[in-house]
Amino acid sequence: MPTNERVEVQPRWSRPRLPEGLATRLTGPGGYYNLGNAIGLGMGLLLQMRLDLSGEAGLFASLGAAGQYLAGGWSAAALTVATIIFFWSGEEYHRAWANGIPNPLRIQRGDFLSGMGSVALGVSLLLVADPILAATSGLLHAAGKFGSAFKLGAHRARLFGVNVPELFRVSVLVSRFPAIVVALIEIARLLGGLMIDPFHDLAMPITLLLCYLLWSRADMLLLNK
Repeated sequence: MPTNERVEVQPRWSRPRLPEGLATRLTGPGGYYNLGNAIGLGMGLLLQMRLDLSGEAGLFASLGAAGQYLAGGWSAAALTVATIIFFWSGEEYHRAWANGIPNPLRIQRGDFLSGMGSVALGVSLLLVADPILAATSGLLHAAGKFGSAFKLGAHRARLFGVNVPELFRVSVLVSRFPAIVVALIEIARLLGGLMIDPFHDLAMPITLLLCYLLWSRADMLLLNK
């Protein structure tokens, strides 16, 4: 027999959504690139400033430390230049996907800028005597980005059975692996030893690993684009 009683239906649990603006910024590879850029830059500054925050000069020493991190030498300056260019490149990739349909011209600009940033990064790594990462994160990454930007092999030429345009994209992804391995080895070494300051000791390699995983995700989104 029907009744007029109302039955309240409990809303189903739903996963919290990101703010609309943030969700939009994370659209496409540009979002992953710049998220990694922001995390890396922020943690680097935080660790550098934290070293001096407890000193007598306090905040002023921290600001000086931040200045040293950004432009305290040729290597630091080259890294800062690389970071600025990478942010610019990430913005081009973001705008390329802003309308849902990839914009080839903006992707090409992003590739070119990313190649320029990789050159600056390679110089920074050479100045701190890290030739392996300079060759991979710098030279190999730049070669892949420039090859994609200038459409080398655009007529679908094949090398060892692989389309040349895809090979450039894959080389960018491969260039991430050495840094990921270095970060994992450093984390394992620190976890297996005695750490005086666990936060300071682990923060940078964990941040490096997270950033390279985010950038690798962006690289995979660019495959075949």
